[in-house]
Amino acid sequence: MSKVADYLQEHLVGEVMTSADARQYFATDASIYTIMPAIVVYPRNENDVRKTARFTWQLAERGRIIPITARGSGTDLTGAAVGAGIVMAFPAHQHRILELDGKSGDVTVEPGINYGKLQQTLLTHGRFLPAYPASMEYSTIGGALANNAGGERSFKYGTTRDMVKRLRVVLANGEVIETRRLSKRELSKKLGLGTMEGEVYRQLDALIEEHHGLIKELSKDVTKNNAGYALSDVKRKDGSFDLTPLIIGSQGTLGLVTEAVLATEVYTPQTTLIMAQIQDLAVAQEIITKLRAYSDKPCSIEMVDSTALKIADAASPALLKGIIDTEQPGVTLFVEFDDTNDRTQKRMAKKATKLFEQHGVTARIESDPDTKDELTKVRAVSATVLAQSNGQAKPLPVIDDAVVPVGSIAEFMKAAYALFEEQKISVALWGHVGDGNIHAQPMFNIAEIGDRQKIFKLVEQYYDLVLSVGGVTTGEHGDGRLRGAFLPRVYGAEAYDLLVKTKAIFDPYATLNPGVKIGVTLDTAKQSLRTQYDLGGLYDHMPRS
Repeated sequence: MSKVADYLQEHLVGEVMTSADARQYFATDASIYTIMPAIVVYPRNENDVRKTARFTWQLAERGRIIPITARGSGTDLTGAAVGAGIVMAFPAHQHRILELDGKSGDVTVEPGINYGKLQQTLLTHGRFLPAYPASMEYSTIGGALANNAGGERSFKYGTTRDMVKRLRVVLANGEVIETRRLSKRELSKKLGLGTMEGEVYRQLDALIEEHHGLIKELSKDVTKNNAGYALSDVKRKDGSFDLTPLIIGSQGTLGLVTEAVLATEVYTPQTTLIMAQIQDLAVAQEIITKLRAYSDKPCSIEMVDSTALKIADAASPALLKGIIDTEQPGVTLFVEFDDTNDRTQKRMAKKATKLFEQHGVTARIESDPDTKDELTKVRAVSATVLAQSNGQAKPLPVIDDAVVPVGSIAEFMKAAYALFEEQKISVALWGHVGDGNIHAQPMFNIAEIGDRQKIFKLVEQYYDLVLSVGGVTTGEHGDGRLRGAFLPRVYGAEAYDLLVKTKAIFDPYATLNPGVKIGVTLDTAKQSLRTQYDLGGLYDHMPRS
């Protein structure tokens, strides 16, 4: 690999490293996987990305495959930020805000920019990116694009895919393209190009036209879905065509994003937050369903279960003291309103409070910032849960991101608790329950063979349960090296084959993040596991999910 590294360093402006300590640093992300890269590239500009991709393409044409894995801050929970070939680390140099349009609020950025720093800049202009993930302070925009990230406010505003207007993308052969919604006439011009871009448009358009019915099966009856590729969002009935939704959430397996134009929203600093503890899951589900029907929707409907509260209380008894009853069973809901019209916000918060009362539930409503911070401590107990350990056993992101239909939340949670009891493990559930997006990280010692076997037994049973209620395996974290194995079960063999063909259209030599999303089996998912799991690099901010 030294000759490859020397060649790249000669032709790139950015740095190329092969030192053992650099490679070891990039061998892990926030997942349960470890893969040592051969080379680390710090691209300084888009041309560096293009040249690297072109070089690996030329090698692949001669039968030598050197994969490229795009990487932000390494917070990926699925193993999509580790790879055996070239790891391309964007935060070192490609971290700029290129433009902020004062009229539209659109912001143009490079992928390596820290999400939290970008958010702070936007806030000074009265704007924000509402699809921010819980990991915002220590993750990048590139990672959010790769995983179609979402968060607490995705309930009202949607996920990252809903915010992206345009992308600049380096294809597998080094070509640079721009993606946006094309008219029927503009698509016709693209279809006539003699480049790889033209070939991508021709093959993808033919695939979509030939398999309309099958592609519909990729649209599940859930509010969020990050499993596979968003083929159903590419071509609309009016003939317009956009590769952007396909690239978002593809985890670097279809192209390398070098620039993104994102829509922002007006930020309302003054919000109203409601907290309520509910013992009966069926009652909680009914309340959530009615809240979802409001014309002026809450910006978020969040949940933590009683197990999470008990874990946090045991770890730090003073954390929630005097704020909430940590012994009450069931779930705690958090409903927040951020309407820019103060009267509308108060009216809807009052309406929601009455809804809780109608179901015999006492709700606490707060709009004072300092008092709201107390309630936010309760909502943020997942950070305390993720920081726990029992000897070498630690919470692992193996069943972390399921989405179920909102009408099946109670049924699913009861069945999940029964499964955990059967496995003799205590697992907390929390998440963006307004979207049916449930997070869970069971505690295992990944170094023990017995625990490794238990992990994958639980993974199979848990995702079978998710699918049995009409859910999907991921809503905001992606498939990666683990959940990709379940895509044939999520969509069926025929529809999954369309995903395989889509990957082949963009990446015929499999140089873009192979082993992620497509071609994953349970056997491959069990390979390259860490022997020790830790999130030491994230404790400056507290790991969050």
